[in-house]
Amino acid sequence: MKIKNIFLTISLLTLLVNCSDLNTELKGQYTSDTFFKTKDQAISAINATYQIASFNSTNNNLWVFGDVASDDTVKGGNAGDASDIGYVDSFLVNPDNGAIEAFWKHYYEGIARANNIIYYVPLINMDPVLRDRIVGEAKFLRAYYYYHLTNIFGSVPLRITPVLNVNDLSVPLSAVEVVVAQIVKDLNEASNTLPPTYGPAEKGRATKGAALGLLSKVFLFQNKYTEALNAANQVESMGYVLTPLYAHNFDLIHKNNSESIFEIQHLSNQIIFQGTYVNQYFSPAYLNGYFFNAPTANFVNEFEKTASLVSDPRLDYSVGRLGNKWVDGKDFDPDWSPASGYLDKKQANDVIGTTPIGDGEKNYVFMRFSEILLIKAEALNELGRGSEALIPLNKVRERARKSYLFDPSLPGFGSVPALLLPDVTSVDQSTLRNAIRHERRVELGLEFHRFYDIMRYGKVYAENALSGTAFSYEKNRYFPLPQSERDTNTKL
Repeated sequence: MKIKNIFLTISLLTLLVNCSDLNTELKGQYTSDTFFKTKDQAISAINATYQIASFNSTNNNLWVFGDVASDDTVKGGNAGDASDIGYVDSFLVNPDNGAIEAFWKHYYEGIARANNIIYYVPLINMDPVLRDRIVGEAKFLRAYYYYHLTNIFGSVPLRITPVLNVNDLSVPLSAVEVVVAQIVKDLNEASNTLPPTYGPAEKGRATKGAALGLLSKVFLFQNKYTEALNAANQVESMGYVLTPLYAHNFDLIHKNNSESIFEIQHLSNQIIFQGTYVNQYFSPAYLNGYFFNAPTANFVNEFEKTASLVSDPRLDYSVGRLGNKWVDGKDFDPDWSPASGYLDKKQANDVIGTTPIGDGEKNYVFMRFSEILLIKAEALNELGRGSEALIPLNKVRERARKSYLFDPSLPGFGSVPALLLPDVTSVDQSTLRNAIRHERRVELGLEFHRFYDIMRYGKVYAENALSGTAFSYEKNRYFPLPQSERDTNTKL
């Protein structure tokens, strides 16, 4: 029996792009019999699917699983705040944990929206190039949501069609390998239809480079190094380049720059909310912030120093700590972060000027070209091509140390401090593997990737990294499926 009158509440308030024709509110509700009939409805549907990836809802708490669950940060905040996040931090998690419930439902909503587009939009009489592009965007987003879900939960229900009848309401678990195969399929198909670039008004949409970039990362996580290298090489050939200054990836002036491969858009001061809540969650209390996601001393100590104690400049671009300034120019006070003495500066650096707290303008950059270079380095090293792996690895290190040539605020601006971040020269596979892992941690730190890396490195690495918690690889490799799914999905 077909389920009639499925309500699709899709509104243009969910847009993630600076586009005048996409900033109009679509009011009211549509049923499955009246929606997906026109080009404009297809466009509003894909915009609503992007909205799930944005941080304008606290249900998107990706930072909890990417950072707090790792050794890079702790929950932070006041001791009694957000206790469910604290349980994630300590790996004392039950299926009814609120953080798990919120993330699961939110990302499956994104998948449901993508499934509707992939099913219905091909039936619309519209420009075929635009139609295929919209379907490609939906496939990329479905892959993006499943990438996170399977990294966090392991085997999950694989839903790839809309709910058309009562039998579709419950779906059994699919093994990780099956979910990953679907992710790869979606990304391959998306890469064949998505354009390499968009005009300024369409910034934030998935591109061919975004699909291939995520594909290279998925292959890397599956230890398919040849495939990861091939995909990364395709991305590199598309013209992405490192920005001269590392910090340009995390400020408001250089959004959507030459290094950005997939960047989730936010706009502050909109009547229909399109900002990010993250700047409030990560800011100190004097700015009306909650000081969550507090970096650990372990993370801070990962950054290299010269013999004269000059630190890797990426440290102070990423972390608020004693001796440097907070984003508003005030001297940092460790008392602002009782949990660790540090604050996440990288993701909270837009609480300036007219940008409101809790309605941030800063985008979330999911993938940058520097990660493609590190994927290449890792794949080459694992394929026994260590001398080749040094080239992309050292490009990342070179850009970091050359911050001193592009940032007048750094002491000694104009010349690189002696022996700061020297090139890696060893081609011993084990030594180089550790160097690449180190570089991923400091280059991509506080960008919500670290927990996935810890898990894919295996039991010994993971249990060592998380030794201060209740973590056991056999027990906690994946988080438990939420109780709501257990209660409603009869096929689990």
